[in-house]
Amino acid sequence: MNRRLNTILLIRIGALLQLMALGVAGPSFAQSVTTYYGSIARTGNFVVPGLTWDRARRIHLDRSFAPRFSGHVYGQPLYWQPPGATAGQLIVATESNTVQAIDASSGRTIWTRTLGPPVALSTQSCGNIDPLGITGTPVIDAPTQTLYLDAMIAEPAAARHLIFALSLQNGATLPGWPLDVMTALAARGEHFDAPDQNQRGALTIVDGRVYIPYGGHFGDCGDYHGWVVGIGVNNPKDIVSWHTQARGGGIWAPAGVASDGRWLYFSTGNTFGARRWSDGEAVFKLAPDLARNGRPQYFFAPTNWRILDAHDEDLGGVAPLLLRAPENGGAQPLVLALGKDRRAYLLNADNLGGIGGQIVSETVSTLRIITADAGYPVGGDVFVAFQGPGADCPTPRRDSELTVLRIRSGSPPTLATAWCGALVGRGSPVVTTTDGQSDPIVWILGAEGDDRLHAFRGDTGEPLFDGGGPGDAMTGLHHFQNPLPAGGRLYIGADDRLYAFSY
Repeated sequence: MNRRLNTILLIRIGALLQLMALGVAGPSFAQSVTTYYGSIARTGNFVVPGLTWDRARRIHLDRSFAPRFSGHVYGQPLYWQPPGATAGQLIVATESNTVQAIDASSGRTIWTRTLGPPVALSTQSCGNIDPLGITGTPVIDAPTQTLYLDAMIAEPAAARHLIFALSLQNGATLPGWPLDVMTALAARGEHFDAPDQNQRGALTIVDGRVYIPYGGHFGDCGDYHGWVVGIGVNNPKDIVSWHTQARGGGIWAPAGVASDGRWLYFSTGNTFGARRWSDGEAVFKLAPDLARNGRPQYFFAPTNWRILDAHDEDLGGVAPLLLRAPENGGAQPLVLALGKDRRAYLLNADNLGGIGGQIVSETVSTLRIITADAGYPVGGDVFVAFQGPGADCPTPRRDSELTVLRIRSGSPPTLATAWCGALVGRGSPVVTTTDGQSDPIVWILGAEGDDRLHAFRGDTGEPLFDGGGPGDAMTGLHHFQNPLPAGGRLYIGADDRLYAFSY
């Protein structure tokens, strides 16, 4: 579809924009957070009716809540409230290949399962996680009360990626699982080099399959590709897959694969030695069967993809963010992609546009963008929060590590910096609202920096909470980590323990 037709489609964009509300579990499971960022759309907008701006100012570290477990935590904990139960459970997965269910009120351990030995960094050609076990955020299938995850298991011959299905009742492995990814793909005639692949992105469930994205290790060693593997939740022999044509092109984003319930969206990183474009530096839109479709409406890549390849400034560090105008506005859904090249790309979700097919492209940060972003409505606009110093912050500061963009409708829509927040650290922001729109609060961790929790008014950027007192700094936080609003608290996963903030 050419640019002129794309422009005609954009005229349909109405006066208001709002976030997609997709992937929300049924009423029986409304209290649970079963997937990364709370929905398969990966908007990061958590509805917390009681958490107003005033209450956010009074949030405090709950020192009585300090559950312990074994291992480093890179993924987001999940919150599971069984049907009919009055109390919830936190599900934590660690790099030691330990999975633990923890009472969300008391911190008591309900059950623990160790799935196999993790992989020592000394046995790998490259990497920066030691040991390496469960990195990507697992996903819960609420109707069957099953937890799905990828664990990298050390074996004498070579490391393996195993997909587990665990009962949420006791952590037991379900019959027919785990599934060895390399063996399963080899049976389909596909080569998956398990030791060279890493699984950083969150898992998601769409249309009866669990989807697992893969990239490589820090340092880009070995014969890795960007992969998405889909496995039937009721039949582990039901397997679909997609991978980049060139070496590299990893799917690194902590949010993994986003979905509107019909299509799957993901971003790939830099490829190596590609003389023609071979799936790197791109946003893809695929059907649940993951069938390759080379038509321009199903992918986007910047025209300077070769330069991005050469300088490791890829799109694969941040998952696509799905945005949409109101149903009665007749507008086209939109996709926002943020890259390590410091740019934001606004795309038409009905026609991603192929190479150079963006609607709008703007430099929005002075440093690489590599964590998850979160979107929320403010009046008639969409605001998008990401970790990084904004290129157009009103008062540039070295500690302005949070940037919020404003997307306004038009033909074409416009991107501009709404406000910037001061903190030191590299967490992924999330948003809470009392009803999906009111009292928006942006929460972010100063991970690997000041190691504190920060909160800002979502509309103006006014600081609401700036980390608490001298003893409120946390330890063991890793970048990519985000607060989890659930069960009347904000929970934070860290190495060997959980933190909780009450309000």
